[in-house]
Amino acid sequence: MLQPKRTKYRKAQKGRMKGVSQRGHQLSNGMFGIKSLDSHFITSRQIEAARIAATRYMKRQGQLWIKIFPDKPITKKPLEVRMGKGKGAPEYWVAVVKPGRIMFEVGGVPHDIAKEALRLAAQKLPVRTKFIVARDYAG
Repeated sequence: MLQPKRTKYRKAQKGRMKGVSQRGHQLSNGMFGIKSLDSHFITSRQIEAARIAATRYMKRQGQLWIKIFPDKPITKKPLEVRMGKGKGAPEYWVAVVKPGRIMFEVGGVPHDIAKEALRLAAQKLPVRTKFIVARDYAG
């Protein structure tokens, strides 16, 4: 599972997810990718499940890049604990994904294999996605 090796602070505030992605909204490595159409927290487990689904379908050909990283800790208080007494302990890690963010990229495989692999990966994620091709950016 993905998580930071070390962080400056153990716990983080929730924050707000308004607006669109300001960075990471264009393909940088591969020819194909999936782009988020919603804003959501994506857990490290979901990222790992999507990665496994895509790589299994590609059968070790081509390359897959994960363009998001879970660096935000989500805390949770234990069950049946009364209100108050401070914030809970970090439970899991999430990546903050806004609309327009490219989450996975694939290169070195034909269009149909990349499309199906990324479709299988997108099924594991809690956001609506769009399949994009590098030539979509050309003038």
